[in-house]
Amino acid sequence: MKAITSLVSLVLVTTVATTALAQDTTTQTPPAAEAGAGAAAATSGAAPAAEPAAEAGDTAGGNDAPVEMAEGETTLPNGMDVTAVTQENGRWYNAEGIPTFKIENGVVDFATFNGFRRYHAECHVCHGPDGEGSTYAPALKNSVLRMDYYEFQEVVASGRQGTNSVMPAFGTNKNVWCYVDDIYVYLLAHGTGEIPRGRPAERADKSEEYTAQEDSCMSM
Repeated sequence: MKAITSLVSLVLVTTVATTALAQDTTTQTPPAAEAGAGAAAATSGAAPAAEPAAEAGDTAGGNDAPVEMAEGETTLPNGMDVTAVTQENGRWYNAEGIPTFKIENGVVDFATFNGFRRYHAECHVCHGPDGEGSTYAPALKNSVLRMDYYEFQEVVASGRQGTNSVMPAFGTNKNVWCYVDDIYVYLLAHGTGEIPRGRPAERADKSEEYTAQEDSCMSM
């Protein structure tokens, strides 16, 4: 499944991933000053306690724990191989057609770089800078290494009700949904240790194909 082929078709994802994360009874509700942060919160009308990909149940379920990967290892704990094989519409995919990152000589592919930007525009208030987590939302850089890619999409699209928190649905928020794969591959790249914390130093150029797909999604 190539992501972001159509905003309308992807919004039809309504099933919340129930097997990826466990409930966390110690989750805190975000401070009132932060509850409305981000365009997604305004769109959904719900106070966010966690943003794309998971809610604070990761901690109790073990999905929030740090992941140790051997140098050069390309297979994640969820069994996915992150090796980039093909490029389409300016984004890289593995052999199974799942989005992944591509880093050559320290140069990060544009989608991964854009994922850094989009994550820090929409997700970091709850999940912390660089996906490192917070007191009320999990470290997504660890969660994505254990979650199935399609579960990630389901939770982003449909949201999730936690024990003491609510993650709003982002399926109709174009600022998130049109870039959901970029956010995903950025978290993969950081979670596997391929890129450090902070803004990537060098990036590839934005391709015409990427721009065309972006314009198509945002205009729907």
